[in-house]
Amino acid sequence: MRVNCVGAIVVDGSSRLLLVRRGRPPGEGLWSVPGGRVEPQETDRAAVEREILEETGLRVAVGSLAGTVERPGPGGVTYEIRDYHATVTGGALTAGDDAADARWCTSDDLARLPLTDGLVGDLTEWGVLPLR
Repeated sequence: MRVNCVGAIVVDGSSRLLLVRRGRPPGEGLWSVPGGRVEPQETDRAAVEREILEETGLRVAVGSLAGTVERPGPGGVTYEIRDYHATVTGGALTAGDDAADARWCTSDDLARLPLTDGLVGDLTEWGVLPLR
């Protein structure tokens, strides 16, 4: 079974990447870009806006597709995750919903935080990393 998901790649004016620490499986305790499942009848754009607001308290303008990845889930599920570039338009950073923490991260932070599998490779391939 395939589950449609979205994520947001948000880099601020100080070249920091927005990450959340997952509060639930899959990836509980690991850091990743914020995002989640696309609800029935929801567009990717609407799902990105909703998920980012729920997980980080931030409002975003959704830009272009950065890339797509597939990740295995429990019980034979495959998560198809479409990650979009996004820009903050409002709100205040605070962890919510299934995010245990949310923060702006530098390249040094990325080197020492426990990240979800494949995150650095995907972001490098898509031209997001290195942060500049």
